[in-house]
Amino acid sequence: MVESIARVRHIRVTPQKARRVVALIKGKQAQEALAILKFAQQSASEPIYKLVESAIANARVKADKENEYLDDADLYVKNAYVDEGTTLKRFQPRAQGRAFQIKKRTSHITVVLSTPEVAETASAATTKKASK
Repeated sequence: MVESIARVRHIRVTPQKARRVVALIKGKQAQEALAILKFAQQSASEPIYKLVESAIANARVKADKENEYLDDADLYVKNAYVDEGTTLKRFQPRAQGRAFQIKKRTSHITVVLSTPEVAETASAATTKKASK
């Protein structure tokens, strides 16, 4: 089983908007997630698309290091989440010398890809039966 993680930090997309896009790809096959993100209208879909591509590349490298066979079709999005990054604070001049604060929010996005655990689950089940 190959599990790869890809993270991107300080992306200038609000976490609330990024979470809506991440919800579209959770639990999907990696290639299907790329297709969904490619045609999604939200601005957050572009950095998340690049992140999923990076996670696929990370999985290939990890599989090569461990001398495992990896088919890209086997990868699925095991977990994906968005954390709040730093907030850039800016000021907008207003009437009578006042200033309103504008918060430019950033996001930290994490995508975890994995291969199915079919072989490991089957061996664990047989071990359980044998121990009883």
